[in-house]
Amino acid sequence: MEPEGSYVQDDPHVKLMMAGSTLRKVKSRSWKKQRHFRLLEDGLTIWYKSRWAGKGHSTFSVMDVEAVREGHQSEVMLSIAEEFPAELCFTLVFHGRQGNLDLVADSPEEAQAWIQGVRKLIHKAQTMDEQERQDQWVRDWFQKADKNKDGKMNFKEVKKLLKMMNVEMNEDNALHLFTMADKCESGSLEIERFVHFYQMLTQRDEVWKVFQDYSGDGERLTLEELEAFLRLEQGEGDQSSQHAQQLIQRYEPSETAVKESSMSLEGFQIYLCSQEGSIFNPALLELHQDMNQPLSHYFISSSHNTYLLEDQLRGLSSLEAYIQALKRGCRCVEVDCWDGSDGEPIVYHGHTLTSKILFRDIISTLKEYAFKVSDFPVIVSLENHCGVEQQTVMARHLRHILGETLLTAPLDGQIPLMLPSPQELRGKILLKAKKLGRLETHLDETLTDEVSDEDEMANGDAESPSAEDRPAETTNKKSKLSRELSDLVVYCKSVHFHGFEHARSQAKCYEMSSFSESKAKKLAKDAGSEFVRCNARQLCRTYPSGLRTDSSNYNPQDMWNMGCQIVALNFQTAGLEMDLNDGRFRQNGCCGYVLKPDFMRDGDSRFSPDRPEDRPGYKPARLSIQVISAQQLPKVNQKEGSIVDPLVRVEIYGVPQDQTREETSHINNNGFNPVWNETLNFVVHSPELALVRFVVEDHDKTSRNDFIGQFTLPFTCIQPGYRHIHLLSKDGTAIPPSSVFVNVSVSELT
Repeated sequence: MEPEGSYVQDDPHVKLMMAGSTLRKVKSRSWKKQRHFRLLEDGLTIWYKSRWAGKGHSTFSVMDVEAVREGHQSEVMLSIAEEFPAELCFTLVFHGRQGNLDLVADSPEEAQAWIQGVRKLIHKAQTMDEQERQDQWVRDWFQKADKNKDGKMNFKEVKKLLKMMNVEMNEDNALHLFTMADKCESGSLEIERFVHFYQMLTQRDEVWKVFQDYSGDGERLTLEELEAFLRLEQGEGDQSSQHAQQLIQRYEPSETAVKESSMSLEGFQIYLCSQEGSIFNPALLELHQDMNQPLSHYFISSSHNTYLLEDQLRGLSSLEAYIQALKRGCRCVEVDCWDGSDGEPIVYHGHTLTSKILFRDIISTLKEYAFKVSDFPVIVSLENHCGVEQQTVMARHLRHILGETLLTAPLDGQIPLMLPSPQELRGKILLKAKKLGRLETHLDETLTDEVSDEDEMANGDAESPSAEDRPAETTNKKSKLSRELSDLVVYCKSVHFHGFEHARSQAKCYEMSSFSESKAKKLAKDAGSEFVRCNARQLCRTYPSGLRTDSSNYNPQDMWNMGCQIVALNFQTAGLEMDLNDGRFRQNGCCGYVLKPDFMRDGDSRFSPDRPEDRPGYKPARLSIQVISAQQLPKVNQKEGSIVDPLVRVEIYGVPQDQTREETSHINNNGFNPVWNETLNFVVHSPELALVRFVVEDHDKTSRNDFIGQFTLPFTCIQPGYRHIHLLSKDGTAIPPSSVFVNVSVSELT
């Protein structure tokens, strides 16, 4: 096996990166420091340090980099644009919530070498197959542990490495494997022999047992045997024969086995660890739902205080926050506008110390990034605190910057009886705000340009802690609305909620209300099925309580249970609630729209989340998960010699009856290949709404368990059978090759 780096070693850009460059790292106008950067021999790790700092250095993997932007393409770069020409500047953008790295080179040639070089390396990292990825992982560890860089590891170094890798192993066992791998009896392993040692170490007995159950000779699976496995264990029915052939072609490393249409243990393990062996049904990752239904029939991925990167008292307002939310598939962003001192509207969290950004810069950012990950419409939820003059400025910016992208009139010139579909609105940006009069009223000059503030206030839509509790009469003051801005509101007119009776008899499909989490929960408690029916026809937005100054989130599932479409969350805050949001919207091509279950799209629905059994077509399911083992869990505590004590918990989120959790026992000192073989059983009353979250934690008897990794998916996207769950970090990014191996069965509850 060639070292990973060698395939691009000859590339001139990569050669320059390996030789190293001094680049300026820029954090702000006033913070610009020189750092020495170079690409390490593995062809994947970028190392950098200050020229003055003694031993201290930092590293990151090319795998963590999502894209390279050239020139002045970030707020930091724009702030120093006059000092450094664009051809010297570039920005590395990372996956997840990690901040950008803004760099300035000494010459355009050097900048280009890093820009093109990193792009090539990202491409290579993205196109590696499972096996290459695994081998790369092993090589990375070898590089880390080979302290004297002689390309060899003696037994003492190997023992240290096992500790680093989260493996607790008795010395005799480790020495036995070491001796078997050390064919030349030289007392040390070179990288190829080390890969062999590692393969012996990771030989998975639990996979071997499943293989043995179906293999006649214990050496390989014939085509018929693999077919039987797919039919009986993986629930594949009729397509299993065709699929068996494809799997051999795709995953079997031995050419001889491929010729004989059979699969070795190694091929079988590679298949089980691949996307097809994952718990998430790959067919449902693609865009597959009907996108021609009214907007109100979909859950829509939505962000609250989109402009914030941190908390809402002192945090940084940033254009990057919009880019990150849109990158995560968000389709409804919030803009909180205030009068700026020089006639230009600004965006920040009013009356707090958060920093300020220009409204027009946000709209330009939307223009550029709105449709990079999804073509479906983006809704801009405008919280407007501006006077009429600056509202008019906003209207002009929206028209001028967005042009044709901005929807400014009903699609066919008709007054709609129901909302248009995501398909009809592809590539369009919609404004959600107050509007003078109705779409029906052809705006004549006699129409007042005043709109009652109680509109939003009484629903607590001012998003301040006191707005929810203020008596209505004090909020009923008139605020002026700019005609130009009002004219841009078409399908998302913000109105005050006057109760379900009024909504049913009077409300138009394009009118929508916003509710704080507490107001929405109260409505759910008092009138659950009415809320569901109302949400079949009209859009509704919910948002976190104004008391959450730390930008924490509420549980979105409680709102989805009611059919609320726009459940706004603080995307900048990682944790359970964003895991659920990511899990809900991972299906359907991550396009930010997920079709609601049929019983939530019917205006006459009798469904109530508190009594799921009352609806016609009620079909509860039984879910049984045998947690078999986990592989290569990351270390939580970086202290020398600490090894995790993992446990697996399965949590169900859904209608109130379905909210439950079960966990395995913990296993002492083994984050490398712990085996549980414990079965957890659940009954799920509304499988169409439920999410299943797998969490791995490091057990601690004296304090709270530490989080190791998680994966969340809709119940309806689960593939039954022997499956791997590929864990994600707290930030929602992949942490290969960490996984949990399970055997899942789903059946109707009889």
